Amino acid sequence: MSLFKVSNNNASRLKPITNLNGKRILERDVQRIFEASLHELLGVHFLASEYSTSFGGRMDTLGIDDEGNPCIIEYKKGHNENVINQGLSYLRWLLDHKDSFEKLCNEKNITIAIQWAAPRVICVAESYNKFDTDTADLLPINIELYRYKLYDDGLLTLDTENYQKVKLQDAPKFSAESGKPEKLQETFTLDHHLAMSSDQTKELFEALKERILAIDKEIIEDPKKYYIAYKTTRNFTDIIIQKAKLKVFVNIKTGTIEDPRGIARDLETPVHIGHLGNGDYEIEVRPGDDLDYVMNLIQQSYDINQ
Repeated sequence: MSLFKVSNNNASRLKPITNLNGKRILERDVQRIFEASLHELLGVHFLASEYSTSFGGRMDTLGIDDEGNPCIIEYKKGHNENVINQGLSYLRWLLDHKDSFEKLCNEKNITIAIQWAAPRVICVAESYNKFDTDTADLLPINIELYRYKLYDDGLLTLDTENYQKVKLQDAPKFSAESGKPEKLQETFTLDHHLAMSSDQTKELFEALKERILAIDKEIIEDPKKYYIAYKTTRNFTDIIIQKAKLKVFVNIKTGTIEDPRGIARDLETPVHIGHLGNGDYEIEVRPGDDLDYVMNLIQQSYDINQ
């Protein structure tokens, strides 16, 4: 991504900085920036920094997202750091020490129910080389790669590193105790969500999905356990597929949506209503509804969260 500053109708290209406050930017500096605004940047609630494991390693950042998924975040400054393998090693340790994570959440007064089916490994780096993306391609689990750049005037860009997952037969590790294969992540598919819907609702979902993905080629479709997420760096809309309708959640704070028809249900005002998707508004969409209007609301959420 190129970043420009516009002044008097002239655009000048901004160059990424390598020094901050007169000192060379280190990995720890990047970590501090992200940890101070972790939910704003990645949609993850901060739990701990430099979290110690029993084998001597330290997770850069440990958190939990709005869906209750444990999140391990590792930062990479140089080209030779094996950040992906580190993240996998920490994930393995965390799944063997779920009680430690649950205790940490209790200490931090986290009320979100922990979901162990799909823990996340997130890598944050200035850039990735071919060996990084090839490794991420071939792994049987999903590794999330994000690229950042820092600029003068306190500017930061954050983008996802797109790569095509290679479809491999899973070769999970076997447990010595049960003799059954262990999975680090459970994988959910569109078929999982479409199974109970009517043909009309399936057609409605495909039509809405096509419009959402047409907003930006960087958008990621991410089927979760309870809904299908659409995101760049953060979820901007989540869809629950029911038999006769769709429930669409837009990640917009209460009181800030532009919805003259009033079709978006406020889930926070006057009282909080528990729900599965991200954001404070829910839209019920049925066959025959005005998708142009629905997309206007989704576009607002995309603009806020991209």
